[in-house]
Amino acid sequence: MEAFAYRNDPAIPHFADDLPIVIFDGKCILCSSFVRFILCFDKHRRLRLLDGETPLGQMLFKHFGLDHVDYETIILLEDGRPQLKSDGSIRILEILGLPWSLAAIGRCLPQGPRDRLYEFIARNRYRWFGRRQSCYLPDPAMADRFIA
Repeated sequence: MEAFAYRNDPAIPHFADDLPIVIFDGKCILCSSFVRFILCFDKHRRLRLLDGETPLGQMLFKHFGLDHVDYETIILLEDGRPQLKSDGSIRILEILGLPWSLAAIGRCLPQGPRDRLYEFIARNRYRWFGRRQSCYLPDPAMADRFIA
C-alpha cells in the first residue's frame, strides 16, 4: 500500500499524521486499558491516539478496507502505512521503548499464528473484559494526545 494514500481520499479530512497514530475501539475495555497503558508509558509522547468511533476513525477503517462497526484490530498508522493485529501491537510496544520493546521477540513466531491468537482475543474481548456504554474519554490533561 502506498504511504499516505489516505491523503488523496476525498472522504478523509486532513489530520496531523506526523507521529504514529493508534486507532482503537473506544468502547472496548481491553482496548481502553491498552490506551491508558500507552499514556502511562509513552514518556516521550511519540504516539497519538484516535478513537475508531470518531468520524475520522471510521473513515480510516473504511479506507483500509476494515470493518468500521465491529473493530477486529487496532491500527497503528506509522509513516502513512497501517500496521494491523500483532504487527501493530508489537510495533506500539517497540515505540514505547525498554522494557516494552522486548516484545519484538514475538516476531520470531510466524505472523499467521500470532495473528490467529490476536484474532481469538479480539473476538472474545467484550465477553472477557466488557464493553463501555460510551466511548473512552481521556483525562483532560491528556486530551492533546488524542486526535478529535
